[in-house]
Amino acid sequence: MPIPPARYLMADINIQRKKNSPSPWLLILLVLAVVGAAAWFLFRSDTPASTEPVASPTAEPAPTRTDSTAGAETGPRPNDAAVADMAPEAAPVTPEVLAAFARTDATQPTYALEGLRLLTAALVDLADRDDLRTAAISEKRDNLTSATARLDEPNASLRPGFVAATGLMQAMQQQAYPGQEAAVADLITRATQLSGRNATALDHQQLQEFFTRAASLVRILSSSATV
Repeated sequence: MPIPPARYLMADINIQRKKNSPSPWLLILLVLAVVGAAAWFLFRSDTPASTEPVASPTAEPAPTRTDSTAGAETGPRPNDAAVADMAPEAAPVTPEVLAAFARTDATQPTYALEGLRLLTAALVDLADRDDLRTAAISEKRDNLTSATARLDEPNASLRPGFVAATGLMQAMQQQAYPGQEAAVADLITRATQLSGRNATALDHQQLQEFFTRAASLVRILSSSATV
């Protein structure tokens, strides 16, 4: 049998080329790129958004308060009641204060008025003492405060105040000072003889004698009870 030519034999041979495998360096570069990208994103999330200092808003200057001495008010003016509350309390009227006042010039126009005010203040303080808090004394005290409540009114009569003052002293005497009955009775008589004015020489004399004796009696009433 004849042998075919060599070129025909070669045509039947299936020639397959070997596939090239990817280079290991390419894989290494790819891995490095992935790791680098992950590290970059991680580093970016940890970095503060901004390191630049934020400028604080400029503070506005406080308004300048105008000195009241320059003629401007720095606040609302307090009313009269607030001023009265801030005023210091008046010192109690002692028998020594009454006695010293009785020796002053009785010809002064306000002598009778100021003397009655001092006597009223002293007696009202005494009426609040524990051993003198009785219904009779409280009633006489109320009579005195009512009689002297309107002394500032024009043409106000002082005589009811003098009578009420001696009535309160009599209630105190009857409660705790039985030995002063005569002194209180004499003062009551003098109070009824006062005209309530301070115009004549007789008025001046009667007022000064009344306040002198009243101061002596208040001194006794201010001491310990004798009952």
